[in-house]
Amino acid sequence: MSIERALISVYDKTGVLDFARQLAALRIEIVSTGGTAKLLREGGVPVRDVAELTGWPEMLGGRVKTLHPKVHCGILFRRGSPDDRRQAAEHGIAPIDLVVVNLYPFEATAAKAGLTAEELIENIDIGGPTMVRSAAKNFESVAVVTDPADYPRVAGELSTKRELSLATRLEFARKAFAVTARYDGLIATELERLTAADSTVRLDDRAALPERLHVALVRQQTMRYGENPHQLAALYVPAGRPAAGLAGARQLQGKELSYNNLVDLDAAWSLVQEFARPAAAIIKHTNPCGAAEQETLVEAYRKALACDPVSAYGGVIAFNRPVDAATAEEVGKLFVECIAAPGYDAPARATFAPKKNLRLMELTASGAAPAELELKRISGGVLVQEPDRHELAASELKTVTERAPTREEIDALLFAWKVAKHVKSNAIVFARAGQILGVGAGQMSRVDSVKIAVMKAQVPLAGSVVASDAFFPFPDGVEEAARAGAKAVIQPGGSVRDAEVIAMANKLGLAMVFTGIRHFRH
Repeated sequence: MSIERALISVYDKTGVLDFARQLAALRIEIVSTGGTAKLLREGGVPVRDVAELTGWPEMLGGRVKTLHPKVHCGILFRRGSPDDRRQAAEHGIAPIDLVVVNLYPFEATAAKAGLTAEELIENIDIGGPTMVRSAAKNFESVAVVTDPADYPRVAGELSTKRELSLATRLEFARKAFAVTARYDGLIATELERLTAADSTVRLDDRAALPERLHVALVRQQTMRYGENPHQLAALYVPAGRPAAGLAGARQLQGKELSYNNLVDLDAAWSLVQEFARPAAAIIKHTNPCGAAEQETLVEAYRKALACDPVSAYGGVIAFNRPVDAATAEEVGKLFVECIAAPGYDAPARATFAPKKNLRLMELTASGAAPAELELKRISGGVLVQEPDRHELAASELKTVTERAPTREEIDALLFAWKVAKHVKSNAIVFARAGQILGVGAGQMSRVDSVKIAVMKAQVPLAGSVVASDAFFPFPDGVEEAARAGAKAVIQPGGSVRDAEVIAMANKLGLAMVFTGIRHFRH
């Protein structure tokens, strides 16, 4: 279908002037509105105002511009239908073959500080989505472009053929409906912030858990397979904004990432983000088998590896600092699947280069993704929760034993507590300041987690501390920890047998602190 006329009406004017010039050079008539028409005209592009096409002025402060039969009939009439062509001719409908539209920045407006209800409402685009939907529905006759990134492709195809292929039009139609679906979802969610009383509309803060949760995702990468080879899998990212966090990482070398690689990388990266000093975390099957925070990155890695060097084989590692030559040299002695870090210096890259299968992932300095709700599928539904972002301060600790922890023990307890937050429950972590010594994860019995942590420890536990992600239901867990050499315990408290647990700690000469916060990780 030849392109003779284009309607351009965009809020985001990135690249639109050059694009319009290319259309004009192909003798395609351009119809436009408001600020877009002004920009194009000032740029030397011949433009016909939409009001001239419709014979009707823009009205209601710009609320009504393109909502007119001559616009929508021009977009919607089926070129292959004799009846549609007859009616269009009878009513003087000029065909519109290309619709170039992007929408008011509702999402950005909704995030503004000091936003008013009126601003929120006025940034709900009506004419734009209507034109987009009309053009997308009639993709057999009309092309719709909603993304400035597609301008070069459109211009290139038009310059070659003077038309866009049916396959291209269908692709753009799918993209257009995805844009309007996401846009309407955002509006539906944000309108929950409005309350109406006494003829007044007021804007409140967002609900932590909205009544309706609209999640728009776009497939970024197809995986070779899922958790197992017989399962299909892909990585999806939030639509409408650049990928962030691990999903936005750059792969510098190595084989294609697997589903399990990404799950473990996310666990490793999340853990090292807990620490201010140089830190390293080694992950196997989402649980840390080593983690440390030290004055240098290489020392953090060495101490992390010392926790469980056998399990570290074939693991995933994350660092919270750029990897330097000394650290790379040490890591190079171990078989590792993947590494995530904010960067790698040139000698480190050279050290890793011969390891062709090693995946090196580079994240931004913070690697932070926007704060988002956590979703987990269950049969027939989705569980939604806020992320566990609680950070414990030393001032929040409540000493419940006769002996209070020393300053050194407090540092070790807080370190162990940060790690326990990232261990599958029932979680037990033995540590000293800046280094974990043994981990018990995912057991049905908490005392069994203690026993496994002791069994896995490769360095002496004498003088260590122990963290438990939830309360000790019986004294036996504390008794096992003390038998292994622990001298201090951090746990949430809250068991009906707290008094028995505390009495056992006192009997064994342990210091114990309660946090009042639980860190289950299922």
